Amino acid sequence: MMSDNLNVLTFDIEEWFHLLDYDDTRTEDKWSNYEVRIHKNVDRILDILEESGAKASFFIIGWIAKKYPEIVKKISEKYHVGTHTMNHQLVWQQSKSEFEKDVEFGIKILEDIAGKPVNAFRAPGFSIRNSEAWAFDVLQKYGIKYDCSVFPSKHAHGGMPVEGVDRPFIVKTENGEIKEFPVSVKNVLGKRLIFSGGGYFRLCPYFLVRKWARQSAYNMSYIHPRDLDAGQPVLKGLSPVRRFKSYCGLSTAESKLRAFVKDFNFTDIPTADAKINWASASKISF
Repeated sequence: MMSDNLNVLTFDIEEWFHLLDYDDTRTEDKWSNYEVRIHKNVDRILDILEESGAKASFFIIGWIAKKYPEIVKKISEKYHVGTHTMNHQLVWQQSKSEFEKDVEFGIKILEDIAGKPVNAFRAPGFSIRNSEAWAFDVLQKYGIKYDCSVFPSKHAHGGMPVEGVDRPFIVKTENGEIKEFPVSVKNVLGKRLIFSGGGYFRLCPYFLVRKWARQSAYNMSYIHPRDLDAGQPVLKGLSPVRRFKSYCGLSTAESKLRAFVKDFNFTDIPTADAKINWASASKISF
């Protein structure tokens, strides 16, 4: 049974070791020390989409594009491509000028490889908070039309737990507007629960994912290649809580995603954009 709700599917294309706020993999100079698993993990995603016919948007790290341009070419042949910054750093750990360079370089390398404009962005770790609202001005400056960085609940690396940001809305910047596709939430007993992306998707039983998605008019799902990689190594030195969050549900996530794309009619961001009545959407200035 297909759902007629607006279901948007996105993938953040990064390596299995690209955990945020973890010193051993924080910077590019350390990434070459780890096993390369991105090719087979991206192929797994593309196989799932090919079998289901689902559309999706892909937010790709510029470093991945620089190292493995063939991945970008393969994805961009059939799917919408956005940027996930150049070097996968938290926004609030950067100055405005550092963030601007990261965004500029990330867009340029993707456009050079894909041969088409890059108009969508997602911040690593959903790390645009109210205090980093200047980031939207930067994104608008570099031609970003769609942002998917708002996390409308508490989050270890960011979050905007304020009213009115749990459905598509318009962000007003100094020089224009950006259409925002936030992470979707389910309100349960007064709490905003995330269920359709990342570790939340891995942890949540599929019958609840399906039930809550069917009850929601808008669903934004986000998956990382590592979420589907049950055989990945375990990074050392993580706290018990961080280790649980990073590795829970890996063994069942692929089968859950395969069921998800069969049970729901997923689309990409540009297609979803055309289905939204933006004239009635909220306009927010942070």
